Amino acid sequence: MLDVAILGQVAFGYSPFIDKNRSVSATRLTVFPLKPDMAIDAGQLLHAVGGVWPADGARVSLNIASESLLQDLLNAQPAANVMIEIPAFMACDPANTAAIVSLRANGNVLLLKGRPLSELPREVLPCFKYSVIDIADDRRSDGSKPPPGVERNIPHVQAGVRTIAEMEQSFARGAEAVLGWPIDDAIQSGNAKSRAGQPDMQAMVELIRQVDAAEPIEKLENTLKRDPSLAFKLMRYINSPAFGLRVEISSFRHAIMMLGYKRLKRWVALLLATASKDVNMKPVMFAAVRRGLLMEELGRASADEEMRSELFICGVFSLLDRMFQQPFSELLANIPVPERVQQALVDETGPFQPFVHMVRAIENESLFDFREAAEALMMSVSEVNRAQLRALTAASQLE
Repeated sequence: MLDVAILGQVAFGYSPFIDKNRSVSATRLTVFPLKPDMAIDAGQLLHAVGGVWPADGARVSLNIASESLLQDLLNAQPAANVMIEIPAFMACDPANTAAIVSLRANGNVLLLKGRPLSELPREVLPCFKYSVIDIADDRRSDGSKPPPGVERNIPHVQAGVRTIAEMEQSFARGAEAVLGWPIDDAIQSGNAKSRAGQPDMQAMVELIRQVDAAEPIEKLENTLKRDPSLAFKLMRYINSPAFGLRVEISSFRHAIMMLGYKRLKRWVALLLATASKDVNMKPVMFAAVRRGLLMEELGRASADEEMRSELFICGVFSLLDRMFQQPFSELLANIPVPERVQQALVDETGPFQPFVHMVRAIENESLFDFREAAEALMMSVSEVNRAQLRALTAASQLE
């Protein structure tokens, strides 16, 4: 998966499909060719994708920013869990009808991307399960009408969602799912009303402080007894395939004996980053886990174990302000974090800031920002892509 030439020929970005229950139902992988005229092997792309999303695994939607690569992909035979986004202009071209019909027969979910300027071929229209409509081009907001038969027969996915308000509005307009990262809501200092529905952080913060101070196991166990759900979540994470243990951990005491405080600290941090009971926070928690794993992988080649651990914590904590509706300057005053994490999240400075920029470029699916951030980290495109695939694989093992 990680030694194919295509990893040096394209840039990846990813974002989630979020359903009406606010659960992530699939991942969108956007693929940008680094050079417009470069010949890229669709088979290699499918090989790399299959390493993260095997045929019997979760669903992935391929958003290919290259007509020639997408054309080759239409004539390949992807696994049935691979969804393919097809621009409207290609769907309207009769030359692609046979390939589109064949993909549908193969069991692939097809998504019509954008607004068709003419009516789709009769055989093609039933092949699309969804249309993907960007929030900036939402036909429902300007009153314009699509070609006959398109909107009437194809449910839509709203793309480009950046805030919880946009997510809720999209579902209210009838979207079957939204596509994007609803993490850009403004945070205001002293916003007590916004915090009203948030979980009690006391037990989690106390546990982090105790692990940080390497206090006796008995004290940590007493803290967990105050919130049994925390203990359950911790056991679930520690026993996940991503953790790599060969024996089942049956108690918190056993976990500490097997792991030690240093390894345990990162997973207690993960508990805090996935603690919200607000259903609208599900996509934010999804993003936080992937940020932590990605930042750790980005530092794998150049950072020591301690720095990689801090990068992980920085990533999973990077959205706590959204989850708890408090600025980092207030939030991290109560949570012990390493100095480099404090610099990145509170001051937006320090050695971890370039890693944060890299993660945001990937989430924004911006080729220009991707190149700029990779150069700042002195990493090649292939190294960044490998880090993404490793992080996404680890994330899938946690679910």
